[in-house]
Amino acid sequence: MAQLNILEAIRSAMDEEMERDERVMVLGEDVGRKGGVFGATEGLWAKYGDKRVLDTPLTEAMIAGAAMGAAVYGLRPIAEMQFADFVYPAFNQIVSEISRIHYRSNGTFSAPMVIRMPYGGGVHGALYHSQSNEAYFTSTVGLKIVAPGTPADAKGLLKSAIRDPDPVMFFEHKKTYRMFKAEVPEGDTVVPIGRAAVARAGHHLSIVCYGYMRTVVLEAAETLAREDGLEAEVIDLRTLRPLDLDTVMTSVAKTGKALVVHEANRFGGFGAEVAAEIAEEGFEHLDGPVTRLAGPEVPGVPYHHNLEDWFMISPARVVDAARKLAAY
Repeated sequence: MAQLNILEAIRSAMDEEMERDERVMVLGEDVGRKGGVFGATEGLWAKYGDKRVLDTPLTEAMIAGAAMGAAVYGLRPIAEMQFADFVYPAFNQIVSEISRIHYRSNGTFSAPMVIRMPYGGGVHGALYHSQSNEAYFTSTVGLKIVAPGTPADAKGLLKSAIRDPDPVMFFEHKKTYRMFKAEVPEGDTVVPIGRAAVARAGHHLSIVCYGYMRTVVLEAAETLAREDGLEAEVIDLRTLRPLDLDTVMTSVAKTGKALVVHEANRFGGFGAEVAAEIAEEGFEHLDGPVTRLAGPEVPGVPYHHNLEDWFMISPARVVDAARKLAAY
């Protein structure tokens, strides 16, 4: 086992896949000599050269479109959106073209590619560098959406995403990049796309989360156990689409209560879909309302640290929501 943080795990996954398969390439703003604004591609340009690690203009539509063209013609591109907030100029390419090329060509073409998306707040990035915009894409048929919360999952899922025959949007929470180190299996180890993980076993209530919220929720679960005797089962979705509803429902059937936690705005957020699935599929098991805890209804994450803290989901807020749900 190697001790890596999430950023190192992501870099390791790209390096190993580029070494394993000469079709794998990287493109994006400053991903070459600079090594990316976060350092995710550091060292790849020197090792693989500028034909496989391409610095692009600041044109997200071109980055997505060029990656799709490369994928259609047999390469395995990894396109980096420097911040998830910057993806909107590429929205048409992703939603209307990349996601649909296999269907509209009756299987003649496919787009085996990855779009890496550094997302999320808590890094003093303010409105244009803190967005959690995964819900825009989870509603798009034809895309796979991944959001890991541990170094091992980040590496294993990215390797799976690079090898996947379909386009994968890979959401990486910026706050977790250097937040902690954990064991990562060495060698060619992959984590299957579409399988959730039971991050903590429990029997009083189920808390469903993904990405950075895994860390927040696990801290809250320990507080609940220590102070209230409540044993929360924590389900880390890892993949948002396809959604592993079986793992979620197995947990809800055991606990009878479900709390869904995510950082993005509550209304229309991905948690709404998870909550709807639980309510529809697990109604007979529920003895309390399916509850969502999410970001407030404001247009963006504020810059001032006090206001940013107010926006972000904290362990204390998870504890409070879980206590209210457990009281039913």
